[in-house]
Amino acid sequence: MTTVGKYSDEEKVLQYETFISDVLKRDLERVLKQRDEVYEKIAQYVQLKNTIESLKEPEMRGLKTEIDIGCNFYVQAHVEDSSKIFVAVGYGFFVELTHSEALKFIAKKTNQLIAHTEVLTKDSAKIKANIRMVLEGLRELQGLPDGPETKRRDAL
Repeated sequence: MTTVGKYSDEEKVLQYETFISDVLKRDLERVLKQRDEVYEKIAQYVQLKNTIESLKEPEMRGLKTEIDIGCNFYVQAHVEDSSKIFVAVGYGFFVELTHSEALKFIAKKTNQLIAHTEVLTKDSAKIKANIRMVLEGLRELQGLPDGPETKRRDAL
């Protein structure tokens, strides 16, 4: 057992393993959860877009639907004029929009959300790279032989 500074190799290994499990893996889970939530929002906007496009058809004048009045209690509703709809724009605000305005809003919002997922994907890749780097440092610190990925990389 060698000691460098005030920590032994075993203590350093334990610190690195703790760092991976307590910090990096938790950060990765958080970023992936955020990305999944954004994907869910995108799916909801796509569903809304499809609904609006079906409402634009000429034979669709009225609309029968069920509305949640709270606590998963639903009532049937009949909408006579569905030419305008209320769209949630964020922070609890709803805006009354025509179908074409709503479709424009959905396109912009979806593009914004897609850009956000790309940022989250890059963040998760950085965290994964940090995990791999710390694992490589642990491997070297413990004097373990190179893994198959390192040997492949060196061969190139």
